Amino acid sequence: MERSGLMNRNNGQRFGITEPISLGGPTESDVIKTRELEKYLRDAGLYESPEEAVSREEVLGRLDQIVKIWVKAISRSKGLNEQLVQEANAKIFTFGSYRLGVHGPGADIDTLCVGPRHATRDEDFFGELFRMLSEMPEVMELHPVPDAYVPVMKFKFNGVSIDLLYAKLSLWVIPEDLDISQDSILQNADEQTVRSLNGCRVTDQILRLVPNIQNFRTTLRCMRLWAKRRGVYSNVAGFLGGINWALLVARICQLYPNALPNMLVSRFFRVYTQWHWPNPVMLCAIEEGSLGLQVWDPRRNPKDRSHLMPIITPAYPCMNSSYNVSSSTLRIMSEEFKRGSEICEAMEVSKADWDTLFEPYAFFEAYKNYLQTDITAENADDLRKWKGWVESRLRQLTLKIEKHTYYMLQCHPHPGDFSDRSRAFHCCYFMGLQRKQGVPVNEGEQFDMRFTVKEFKHNVLMYSLWKAGMEISVSHVKRRNIPNFVFPGGIRPSRPSKVTWESRRSSELKVSGHAQDNSGVGKAVLKGTDNERKRKHVDDSLETNLRNTKCLATVPPSTEECCPSVSAISSSSIKDDKMDTHRVEESGKEKSENDIPDSLGNITNVVEVSSQNGQPNVSVRCNSPNKNPPADDAASSRETEKLAIEKILSGPYGAHQAVPEELDELKYDFEYRNQDKDIREKLKGGHLESLTENTAVSVPVTSSNGSASSCGLYSNGNLEELEPTELVAPLLNMTPAPVVQGKPLIRLSFTSLAKFTDKSL
Repeated sequence: MERSGLMNRNNGQRFGITEPISLGGPTESDVIKTRELEKYLRDAGLYESPEEAVSREEVLGRLDQIVKIWVKAISRSKGLNEQLVQEANAKIFTFGSYRLGVHGPGADIDTLCVGPRHATRDEDFFGELFRMLSEMPEVMELHPVPDAYVPVMKFKFNGVSIDLLYAKLSLWVIPEDLDISQDSILQNADEQTVRSLNGCRVTDQILRLVPNIQNFRTTLRCMRLWAKRRGVYSNVAGFLGGINWALLVARICQLYPNALPNMLVSRFFRVYTQWHWPNPVMLCAIEEGSLGLQVWDPRRNPKDRSHLMPIITPAYPCMNSSYNVSSSTLRIMSEEFKRGSEICEAMEVSKADWDTLFEPYAFFEAYKNYLQTDITAENADDLRKWKGWVESRLRQLTLKIEKHTYYMLQCHPHPGDFSDRSRAFHCCYFMGLQRKQGVPVNEGEQFDMRFTVKEFKHNVLMYSLWKAGMEISVSHVKRRNIPNFVFPGGIRPSRPSKVTWESRRSSELKVSGHAQDNSGVGKAVLKGTDNERKRKHVDDSLETNLRNTKCLATVPPSTEECCPSVSAISSSSIKDDKMDTHRVEESGKEKSENDIPDSLGNITNVVEVSSQNGQPNVSVRCNSPNKNPPADDAASSRETEKLAIEKILSGPYGAHQAVPEELDELKYDFEYRNQDKDIREKLKGGHLESLTENTAVSVPVTSSNGSASSCGLYSNGNLEELEPTELVAPLLNMTPAPVVQGKPLIRLSFTSLAKFTDKSL
């Protein structure tokens, strides 16, 4: 019997913009490992209890009743006749993780209220509805945010956290069976309504575009947990958020429509390890639409060309959902994709397990130098507002450091926040720092980050709702001086905290290298049998061909450091820092000799396809997997995969090239921009002189075209504050120095930073 994926194609139900990579179904091993994965996710507490599920449904039903009462009340108050008042209607929709079916216990519910044309956002939604909710005893922590990019009302209803958006349609009456997936719903809608509707429209479209919803959900739960454990789950920090991970997983489900979650997780890492960013990930073709709304298109829109990791939403107007990604965060995620791919390959031969894949990332062991951003406020309400604002601007600091150092200093923002309980209304954030791999170290050269931090703080302190007591400080702190409150239980772990995948791989590589150095037959021993040698040849050829595949777009020099790479802070840090050593060795190691043969060729039957709720429900029957498939089968499977990926990486966006274009959020106001220009003109081609005998000499980072960017640090004890204010005047008195031509040289020295007050600029 023919396979379900092929049957779908013959019925015109192909998913995605390309052919699948594989139509193969699961082996017995896939079935077993998928059950293990599902158990792992349950044990990790990712599924809510039946009681909580019922409670959420009741809250949503009650909220729907409230908005219906609200819209009738405002219709009557606006003088509409009684018939229109009775017909007046509003409706609640859900989106995000709840709508996708991957939410966990205690998670927020993203909701959207759709109202008629006479129900305004400012006066009625944030006015009358806010008043109604504030008078209800079951509503707690009500917080309106009308000035947000997507205006939202946040609150808890009977203990369930709700984020409520509003969309005002051009209809006088909202039908109960309203279909918001139709593009016509956007007719005459304002920008805020289009943004508010986008979440629901994208979520529903994702569910329509995946071949098996249950497999998609399980795989997405897995990838969300993995991303959180590995510290790459945060849109605001420059990584990926929930919708981004959903789109990436959905694309893998399209490429492997008959695979179970175990195989989908493995192929997720394999495909995105080989992906040529900034080629876009798309679930469907981008449609221009008839309403004239701007869609993502780097051929027409210059700003779209600067996107490093475009992940395109499938609903009109199609947009890049991952514009926050920077060169540093892309590099970090690429490293994590490679690590995940290697672990999944090891799992296929029982050399690793799910615990290995989900090992938490030891952020505070990974670097020798960090930036610590502390914020404080006078009370809890002010801290909540201040915290939300600062978090939205922290990405600026990453972008500014990258830009001002010509992408030679790499930043790793921690996606979470920490609080020192000994301080009232306090919160802090951390960012790991390291020099880009391959940048040489010259004695006496260093970064000067004073002006960068001054610029960042200037922008943050322009907060329109700033109040006295809202303070921010940015400090340099070395790993040994990381405060204890960031660690679980407030106890600093001994290093290394445990044996990790990286340390095990490092040990294996050392042993393997030693054996090969001392034995003339080392390679023959590692390669083993003739069949193993054939499989190794096939895998090596696949990897070579994939890396030589013609890219849809090329990454510029400023962003080409996206592959796994880590460099130590100084020459001594490689010797002293075990984790840094493991990273260096991992990034430089060759592919394992014992690659795993693809099991897709072993499947003989995929039998039943039925339809449920418009989605194919695939029932499979599989034969026992052949532990040692013929080399020809493995070669055929991988060749098919290679050709499919090549086809995916060809498309209409050949002109798309990521360029280091300055983003709007990095532009200063006119006065501050002029001040910056005056200072930098005087800095160009010159060195900064030390202000005192104890101040480290600051040498500018010189680009290949001769322009300079200052970035240095000087001492103020163990915890050092980045304060540029005291240095503004001396910055204008500089000794000219010859411009260094050729490859940029940099010395990453974090010996000291100046101290300053928060409000002085």
